[in-house]
Amino acid sequence: MASTVSDRPGYRQLLRTPGAWTFLLPGFAARQPFAMLTIGIVLLIQHTTGSYGSAGAVAAVTGVSMALFAPQSGKLADRIGQRAVLLPGVLVHAASVSALTVLALADAPLWLLFLAAVPTGASVPQIGPMVRARWAALLGAAPGRKTSPLMSTAAAFESVTDEFTFVIGPVLATALCTGVHPAAGLITEAALTLVGGLFFAAQHRTQPEVRATAATASEGRVSALSVPGVRVLAVAFLGIGAVFGSMQVSLTAFAEEIGRPGANGLLYGIFAAGNMLAGIACGAIAWKSGPRRRLIAGYAALTLTASGLWAVHSMPLLAGLGLLVGLSIAPALISGYTLVETLVPASARTEAFTWLTGSVALGQAAAVTVAGRLADAHGASTGFVVPLVGTVLALVTLVALHSRLTPARATITAARGAVHRDPVAAGK
Repeated sequence: MASTVSDRPGYRQLLRTPGAWTFLLPGFAARQPFAMLTIGIVLLIQHTTGSYGSAGAVAAVTGVSMALFAPQSGKLADRIGQRAVLLPGVLVHAASVSALTVLALADAPLWLLFLAAVPTGASVPQIGPMVRARWAALLGAAPGRKTSPLMSTAAAFESVTDEFTFVIGPVLATALCTGVHPAAGLITEAALTLVGGLFFAAQHRTQPEVRATAATASEGRVSALSVPGVRVLAVAFLGIGAVFGSMQVSLTAFAEEIGRPGANGLLYGIFAAGNMLAGIACGAIAWKSGPRRRLIAGYAALTLTASGLWAVHSMPLLAGLGLLVGLSIAPALISGYTLVETLVPASARTEAFTWLTGSVALGQAAAVTVAGRLADAHGASTGFVVPLVGTVLALVTLVALHSRLTPARATITAARGAVHRDPVAAGK
């Protein structure tokens, strides 16, 4: 269904889209626990084992599991509907988190914690991709056609919402774990996931339609990953995950090296604030260039700013450079999500979004591990090499394969039983 809202980009126009508020508020509540999961695991398992290494390893298993299983969840949501996937998913996740919590408190062996971490990560509800798919359905996005200006605004809005979630979630989980009980963070995460997820699933009127026609049934059997542009974006988003993961670890190590461990929260907050500010600005601008060009430009800026992190040894300079890195992330992230609207048919859109989200999680899990080992062995500055390498590789991939990010000029559509080819403008 198409929106009746003016195509003039802007948050006011976006939020006046009929039906938007019915999924925005429950969607925000339902995705909040995702930002609590990793820190909740780390704080609980570090408390029970006394080892940050073991805690980080269990958290990494959770992240890898989510990255591998999230696209399958997205594919199911496209085929049978978001509600049908969410209802059992939130129940499994709440049960898995509860099992992991009980095992940790019972001093279970590490291998058993790894085992419990697999279903915990695999069952993380993919609320963000589902919300993005609902925006696409409401705004009438179509593959291969010129993107509505409001789609970039919606992508920016979701980026800001995600970042705001990752500002609140870790603070809440830390306060609960340190002020109430080491397990309080995970228990709250499970409860919020269950309640928020069920509430979001209840908003069935705004979920993308699951059409049972022969054309869409055939289309639905094709994975979003079969679209070349989605594969390119998935690789590129590994670089964004590398930035997030390495910044978390390396900023913590840097703060400890200078004897001010409490400064970690301030440094990461400045980095996150840059991402939020850029996201807000991206949604308010009426872009004349296409999302493909904005993606490459954003990644070039991200690579440039990340390249200097390893050489900075002053806290004020690191805070300033971290702000610039944060400002560079949002344009790249938003442009990538916006491109999905023009590359992928509606029947595979949620899956496509989960591939990108999973790539960020996978890149983050790898970066946390590599940056942590580098920081332990050679100091905090070497941990900052990880975002440089990750963004350079992603930028090279984008530049070399940029032609695959162009929508097909002929889109096959079914109308009244006949197949037509409609010429469309390629997004550049």
